[in-house]
Amino acid sequence: MPIDLEQLKHGTSAFPVDDVFLRRWSPRAFTTQPVTDDDLKTIFTAASWAASSYNEQPWRFLIGHKGSPTWQKILDALVPMNQAWASAAPVLYASFAKKTFSHNAAPNGSGPHDVGAASATASLQAALLGLHTHGMAGFDGSKLREAFSVPEEFVPVACWALGYLGDPETVPDAMKEAEVTPRLRKPLADFLFSEWSKAAL
Repeated sequence: MPIDLEQLKHGTSAFPVDDVFLRRWSPRAFTTQPVTDDDLKTIFTAASWAASSYNEQPWRFLIGHKGSPTWQKILDALVPMNQAWASAAPVLYASFAKKTFSHNAAPNGSGPHDVGAASATASLQAALLGLHTHGMAGFDGSKLREAFSVPEEFVPVACWALGYLGDPETVPDAMKEAEVTPRLRKPLADFLFSEWSKAAL
């Protein structure tokens, strides 16, 4: 009987949280089914409502459907390990953070954090639509910047694959085990402190 990956990967929680947090996960196996522009608009509208310092909204996303020059440029910027599986994704996108605040040109140290918040919001909205995302730190930022003539005031943050869940047998052998292993999270006592290393709750 085939593995029900959505059930296998569905998280468990000691405390009540909305189900979308438990069913969002990051597969490497994607089908060829296209993602509609309407769904992409919904996903990135959700991203736009993430919190950001001074409401700067420092995020910028470059996005491409498979077969487009944008998709290919993003794939080319990935490290070979990520190219091996991300080449199946119907959508690839890259995130960037504006380095300065627009209202006073001061450095915005929160930019990458805020882009991460927007990316997380996008991933949750994708999960609500039955889609999956997978963020990647393994990419060449200089290559990405050059390929798209990215202005110096923006810094590359991450690359992402987006699509519908595929068959784990399609990913490289070294990655198959991770695709079919249940997900775990650290207990709150490991990271929620009242004083350093002293559990708060």
